[in-house]
Amino acid sequence: MKPLSDRLAIVIATGIYTGYCPIVPGTVGTVTAIPFFLLLSRLDPLIYGVATVIVFLLGVWSSGRAEGILMRKDAPPIVIDEIVGFLVTMFLVPLSVTYVVLGFFFFRLFDIVKPYPASLMNDKVKGGWGVVLDDLFAGVYANLCIQAIRLGLNVFGMGT
Repeated sequence: MKPLSDRLAIVIATGIYTGYCPIVPGTVGTVTAIPFFLLLSRLDPLIYGVATVIVFLLGVWSSGRAEGILMRKDAPPIVIDEIVGFLVTMFLVPLSVTYVVLGFFFFRLFDIVKPYPASLMNDKVKGGWGVVLDDLFAGVYANLCIQAIRLGLNVFGMGT
């Protein structure tokens, strides 16, 4: 039987096993992040930010352990990085179906395309840090796109 820490790492790294979905596990991992966002979105932004940092650190630890257990760099079942990236995407974004859908699509786009420095993190940084950092940057890019849309809507008197 595997040690409790290894089992816990797999539960966290795989997004409570959702990463084992045989088709598009990264997309499923992003969908898995939506309920976490819905819970956190009701909290003060400072608490949301602290919670996201905690999930980030758990993601670094668990994905690093999971790589060793699964014997593969950034193994497809590891989706905690998508959860972190989506939480970053939605930081300081109002709760609405429109913004959740925009966040989902922008995050998936940047997670797949991996514009610099996300590509550097993905290619050069080893272990759990490399697994999670590229998605963190994808989340930052996605968040900036949503904030730009919000700003544009506000300029034209149509936004929140």
